[in-house]
Amino acid sequence: MKLKITVICSVVFSLFFFLLLFLVIFFADVTDSGENNKDSSIPEGGVTVSPEVLAHRPLIEKYGKEYGIEDYVSYILAIMQVESGGTAEDVMQSSESLGLPPNSLSTEESIKQGVKYFSELLTSAEQQGVDIDSVIQSYNYGGGFLNYVRSHGKKYTYELAEQFSKEKSGGQKADYPNPIAIPVNGGWRYNYGNQFYVQLVSQYLTDTSPTELMMKPCKSLWTKP
Repeated sequence: MKLKITVICSVVFSLFFFLLLFLVIFFADVTDSGENNKDSSIPEGGVTVSPEVLAHRPLIEKYGKEYGIEDYVSYILAIMQVESGGTAEDVMQSSESLGLPPNSLSTEESIKQGVKYFSELLTSAEQQGVDIDSVIQSYNYGGGFLNYVRSHGKKYTYELAEQFSKEKSGGQKADYPNPIAIPVNGGWRYNYGNQFYVQLVSQYLTDTSPTELMMKPCKSLWTKP
């Protein structure tokens, strides 16, 4: 009787062991397959960045390296997505940062200037001790916003962006029926830059952005600033 019980226990234990081993191997294989099937063509700009934007990645990387901000490629891609969707000739809409009329630059000139301008904003932000969201908003508002943030706690908030635009516009409003704006204020913005610029850009950022400057992704809602 004892021998029979011992044999049964051994069989049950063996079956349990092999079942457990099978499950471990199966789930390991599924995990590996999932990793291998990730779309390697979209490594940093977020899954919602368009193919038209991603086509400019080599030039962004080229000038990112030239200006020492190669770790910020994801931010440039996200900004380009918001500025033009990668389809305009002046893809970074950077002509005005040189004091030129809008759309004055060729595509490569636009990327070079956009990357250069972003690098200058980063340097200024580091010197003033303000955060990356302030840099993003400053791409839209200009470097004066960094000074404004420094004087108001050194950390970006939507309220600061709104107040800055209110002051610069003299309180003049414009209709802005954007899905991001509607839940906040019913669909308007002050008529200076775009107070929702950080929210627009952050749609296209993922946790592959530089760790110390990480932003969480959210559902893509809109493109144009």
